[in-house]
Amino acid sequence: MKITVLNGSPKGDSSVTLQYVHFMQKKFPQHELKIFNIAAQIKRIEKDEKAFQEVIDEVGSSEGVLWAFPLYYLLVSSQYKRFIELLWEKEAVDVFKDKYTAVLSTSIHFFDHTAHNYMNAICDDLEMKYLGFFSAAMDDFLSRKGRERLTLFASEFFDGIQNHIPTSKKFSPILYRTFDYLQGPVGHKISTQGRKVLVLSDLKDPHTNLGKMIERFKNSFMGEVNVTNLHQLDIQGGCLGCIQCGYDYQCAYGNQDEYVQFYRDRVKSADILIFAGTIQDRYLSSRWKMFFDRSFFNTHTPSLTGKQVGFILSGPLRQIPNLRQILEAYTEWQQANLVDMITDEEEDSMLLDTRLQHLAEQAVRLAEKNYIKPKTFLSVAGMKIFRDDVWGKLRFPFQADHRFYKAHHLYDFPQRDCKSRLRNAILILLTRIPSMRKEIYRKRIKEEMLKPFQKVLEKEE
Repeated sequence: MKITVLNGSPKGDSSVTLQYVHFMQKKFPQHELKIFNIAAQIKRIEKDEKAFQEVIDEVGSSEGVLWAFPLYYLLVSSQYKRFIELLWEKEAVDVFKDKYTAVLSTSIHFFDHTAHNYMNAICDDLEMKYLGFFSAAMDDFLSRKGRERLTLFASEFFDGIQNHIPTSKKFSPILYRTFDYLQGPVGHKISTQGRKVLVLSDLKDPHTNLGKMIERFKNSFMGEVNVTNLHQLDIQGGCLGCIQCGYDYQCAYGNQDEYVQFYRDRVKSADILIFAGTIQDRYLSSRWKMFFDRSFFNTHTPSLTGKQVGFILSGPLRQIPNLRQILEAYTEWQQANLVDMITDEEEDSMLLDTRLQHLAEQAVRLAEKNYIKPKTFLSVAGMKIFRDDVWGKLRFPFQADHRFYKAHHLYDFPQRDCKSRLRNAILILLTRIPSMRKEIYRKRIKEEMLKPFQKVLEKEE
């Protein structure tokens, strides 16, 4: 049986993810795994029709497809994302229909679920028969248990194809509506109050809803609003995954393009950031993904701390909760404040005008007050993953992170809370006495939990 493996690592043959694929081949030599380094060769695949067609022909003659990739910024790499876009642009989607498929990824489990939701949805959109996923920690392969689980996954994948097992879709098709936004006049323009406002977009046509929404938002201000189009910014390519930046935040691209300087000078100096884009498949464009991926020169260190962030999007965001969670998680982990997400799903021009105006006003107001929403699971859990791994196995390659985490007291492990440790030791000892345990759990625990809060409330009177 022949399986086409679409490798989504920009490192090609040097990919950790690919070692998992090689292991599968060794364990199941009766099957042929034909590997294409999609992400590493994306420029050639995009420009050379023969190279693209070679991949498509191989998929067509295979019994199954394995999507294999490392996680890049809560999703797949921008290079892999671009390949997925090409499937629709070059009308090659029919080749994937009814093919059995599975997904293999490597990561440190930082939002691996959003990447797998995305790939599952893409497989459903391609009308493939999805047999599941294997989300491995990067070093799972090095343990016997990890290899055993990988072997079982591969066995289930191959058996599923051979036995023609039935599958079902998890994600419904996206329904696109046609709505032509007509921007109205601006009633009153607001002052930026000296705050720097930067709008980033992947706009291709100013006459689209996205272009008109950007213009309406920009016109809400009296002061200057900088609008930068990512297509006009010199970005030579996506993140290479080389982690050269791990030592001192120095990107391997250096001065080969404008990205790093632009990010440091313009993005990090802005007080209000508006990300404007058009939804493509189940995400934004691959150009936007390239922007996010390349910002990894900051590695696992937040670089947008204290900023007000808004999203102006054209497309069916309400039908893609996975994308909403990605954008929420990105903003929150960056220690920025998500002001609002506005889409042209409103299908009411006057309401859209009002919402865009309010976004401008609220962003300035919250910037003046330096407001940041309380953290949720998205950033609290995500930061703990980074904290633990940078403290441990990632400390050597990501020394810049370690220095930052140490200087900013991010190594806030619970065992350093001496007061809590002492209190817990005393109370645990007391609960070994039956009468005390009954007194604490049945009578006192609720009121004792409230006492610290009540003391604060009394001071506010």
